[in-house]
Amino acid sequence: MPKVKPHRTSPSLDMTPMVDLAFLLVTFFMLTTKFAPEESVVVDTPSSVSELKLPENNVITLTVDKNKRVFFGVDAKQTKIQALQRVGAKYGVNFTAAQAKEFGDLPNFGLPISQLGSYLDMAKEDRKQVNDKQPGVPLDSLNNQLVDWVLEARRANQAIFHKPTYIAIKGDGNADVPTVQKVIKVLQEKDINRFNLITDMENKPVAASR
Repeated sequence: MPKVKPHRTSPSLDMTPMVDLAFLLVTFFMLTTKFAPEESVVVDTPSSVSELKLPENNVITLTVDKNKRVFFGVDAKQTKIQALQRVGAKYGVNFTAAQAKEFGDLPNFGLPISQLGSYLDMAKEDRKQVNDKQPGVPLDSLNNQLVDWVLEARRANQAIFHKPTYIAIKGDGNADVPTVQKVIKVLQEKDINRFNLITDMENKPVAASR
């Protein structure tokens, strides 16, 4: 007696919930993603196999480019503005409320404080044209403004957030080694001995199998 084959139907899958979920995810990422602001200087950091991650908040970043220039940046807007007021008071330079607001939005800068006001008065597009001409923050023994920015930013960050401040040095792969060493030295002279070196993540070498 022949076997009766059951009638098979193709399975159907309702994709509507998955499409809705995809749109919800896209909307979520669009609303929550923060685009990194355009920095005054772009550096190509060297690679390393270190797996230590830099903290996301309360970070002072000292950027050293291949032209021996040093740029200063802080992540928190409130910290930047208060540091600006503190360093300005030390050097007898006053900043308007509009300039302070613009400074709070800067990712970093590489200028002596005497030139900072005119830079903040520029339109954003005009600043891009002069970024390559920034001389860097002075760190000479007779005019060490870099240390003043670091110290005042740390004090401001502690006063506002009551949290420790991390210091990161971001050097270009072709940066002048003596300049990086000088930055480290001026920090150590102020008993700042803990800092992070920012590098690109590189895969660890795979051990050869025997």
